[in-house]
Amino acid sequence: MRKVPNNKAWWLVLPVFILVAFSALIPLMTVVNYSVQDIFGPNSAYWVGIEWFRDVLRNEALQESLGRQIIFSAAVLIIEIPLGIGVALMMPTAGRRASLCLILLAIPLLIPWNVVGTIWQIFGRGDIGLFGRAMNEIGFSYNYTADTADAWFTVLLMDVWHWTPLVALLCYSGLRAIPQAFYQAAEIDRASRWAVFRYIQLPRLKSVLVIAVLLRFMDSFMIYTEPFVLTGGGPGSSTTFLSQTLTTMAVGQFDIGRAAAFSLIYFLIVLLVSWLFFTAITYPDRDK
Repeated sequence: MRKVPNNKAWWLVLPVFILVAFSALIPLMTVVNYSVQDIFGPNSAYWVGIEWFRDVLRNEALQESLGRQIIFSAAVLIIEIPLGIGVALMMPTAGRRASLCLILLAIPLLIPWNVVGTIWQIFGRGDIGLFGRAMNEIGFSYNYTADTADAWFTVLLMDVWHWTPLVALLCYSGLRAIPQAFYQAAEIDRASRWAVFRYIQLPRLKSVLVIAVLLRFMDSFMIYTEPFVLTGGGPGSSTTFLSQTLTTMAVGQFDIGRAAAFSLIYFLIVLLVSWLFFTAITYPDRDK
């Protein structure tokens, strides 16, 4: 007899799907509605069609913010993914040292984003900050509030400190899930450490790395609080990323229509690039 699948469990999660769809679709439809209108007040709006989308795509300030955002997200992935893998490989596999390493790695992830920005704002000061004072003492003219390169370096270093532990913890969990039989076979074959990493560990980390890359890209592409608290987007607009530009447009200038169009384009960029990353990483598996 053919066994009939029991799908009654779906009824238990159906309310969750309805709630998520309700809470996501209504704000999205509101943004879509605002993006095709010129908003003057609660009861004063005029249809403009795709005019705001054209303005956003032609806006030089937004194009510059997009360029800075792409460079920042690319630097984050290039640094944090290999660094997280390296940290995970060096961590002990068991015992009290492993527990201690896990606790220490989790500490930066527990700190709120605005507190992270405040910590690095003090940490990077050239007069009282440990990092800024040390940089000046060893001969570097370091001032993240006045120098563009220093501001970029500080924001990037802050993000690496804050989020590399997430990549390391994900990779560590993936490494611990590899059966010991693979390592025993590699030991019998006298495989080198690099061969073990290339042919055993790295392939088994692929699913974990997909999650790590997607999470770090989406979060870095939408970064707002940390650089806003640390540099305020300066010096000038050198660390003003897309999210801060969008907030200034919507809240500071109260340009609701243009901000709505900008947010939809922003959303589509994140969705498209995330899909490209996922497709590129998982493409070899589809040929098997």
